[in-house]
Amino acid sequence: MSEQQLSGVDQSTPEQTQQDLSELARIRREKLDSLRAEGKNPFEITKYERTSCAREIAGRFDEMENQTVRIAGRIMTWRNMGKASFIDLRDASGRMQIYIRINDVGEEAYAAFNTWDIGDIIGVEGFVFRTRKGEISVHAKEIRLLSKALLPLPDKWHGLKDTELRYRQRYVDLITSPEVKETFVKRSQIIREIRSFLDGRGYLEVETPVLHAIAGGAAAKPFITHHNALDIDMYMRIALELHLKRLIVGGFDKVYEIGRVFRNEGIDTRHNPEFTLLELYEAYTDLYGVMDLVEDLFHTVCAKVLGTGKISYGGVELNLDKPFERITMTEIVKRYSGVDFSEITTVEQARAAAKEHHVEIEERFGIGKILEAFFDEFAEKNIIQPTFVTEYPVEISPLAKRMPEKPDYTERFELFIIGREYANAFSELNDPIDQRGRFEEQARQKALGDDEACDVDEDYLTAMEYGMPPTGGLGIGVDRFVMLLTDSASIRDVLLFPTMRPMPSRTE
Repeated sequence: MSEQQLSGVDQSTPEQTQQDLSELARIRREKLDSLRAEGKNPFEITKYERTSCAREIAGRFDEMENQTVRIAGRIMTWRNMGKASFIDLRDASGRMQIYIRINDVGEEAYAAFNTWDIGDIIGVEGFVFRTRKGEISVHAKEIRLLSKALLPLPDKWHGLKDTELRYRQRYVDLITSPEVKETFVKRSQIIREIRSFLDGRGYLEVETPVLHAIAGGAAAKPFITHHNALDIDMYMRIALELHLKRLIVGGFDKVYEIGRVFRNEGIDTRHNPEFTLLELYEAYTDLYGVMDLVEDLFHTVCAKVLGTGKISYGGVELNLDKPFERITMTEIVKRYSGVDFSEITTVEQARAAAKEHHVEIEERFGIGKILEAFFDEFAEKNIIQPTFVTEYPVEISPLAKRMPEKPDYTERFELFIIGREYANAFSELNDPIDQRGRFEEQARQKALGDDEACDVDEDYLTAMEYGMPPTGGLGIGVDRFVMLLTDSASIRDVLLFPTMRPMPSRTE
């Protein structure tokens, strides 16, 4: 079996042995050595002038027929017919068939071409035509090897079958699976439309520090690093909130940031240690204004990217067009568990309800944390269509404003779709005295063992003491939003390079 034939074997199946792969790699390196010996090292080529791409040729065939073009890309398939060959070339825009004939490129060039391999990157100059079977193609007049692939690609029909290997070798995954690339093109479009939406409403995009002296703005365990020059420990940011709200104090009315945040927590289909977060803050509005903004944002971005607000996720039909349902946490817990927390007035009653309904709680939990435990156990998984859950307990909302008529609850909502949280928003707490008390309670909880609780941020309290206007704030997990609009089952499917456990060394 020749090297070209071996290149078409499914490399991802158990039947393909490591010996075969090693043999393919050896053959390719020998070919590279021969090219170098002949003074034709492809890695010395620095530039290739292209005039067209695959998508343009296919889309403008009527005006480009018989026109000379220069196109470059990777050889993906090869059909050799003796003195002529068809190859499929893939560039960043798509696939184009190339017809190469010995009489057109010359015997020497055609003989060299026959030593190339699937995966090699080449340049082609020729004219645009349509084959007898009707396929738009480029008839080569000149071909050039631009880069040598020293490892064979997986089988063209199956790509990388091993899911973990797909994430580890995303570069191969993108080469062999065009639909994967489309997911990341769509991700870029989604983020662009989010920016366009917010910019069009007068929000200013800003950048805030990634390294923090104090971890705050969310209930999460941080990554800790050390700054050598200052000789202090610092934290990778777990949220964007506290610096953005300092800007509201400073006089900006509408600000937002789309940036990476880092949480030292587990990895699963919905969580990665680093992820992309959108946070925005607007002076002189409240959670209801933010709620309307979120509906508009989801409607608009979905329509712009997908052309419709009616989508399918995991086989479930969802409607992002109609007004989203609004329900309090107490009401939805009662709906799905039968327990009415509006009638529970003591921690003892809440603990008794938890015991009766087999809800796991910790000794330090108050009524608010127990209500949250009921929500997690009974309600969250049952929320399918877009739903705003409102009125979160103060105990789990250290940065949200209290409800005047229900001081144990806050003006906070979270948006849930298909059993997952997509947005978290508050009427922001702007009372520095109340804020200090909540920070101190968080510090007490941290001392009791809650490693997601935050410390007292004295500089943020100082900023608040200068006066922060009534403000609405919002956080959206961008990766989950992309998962929703691309029907992706795992966050790793929408991260180009998700966090992975290191591969064992060859000596282990």
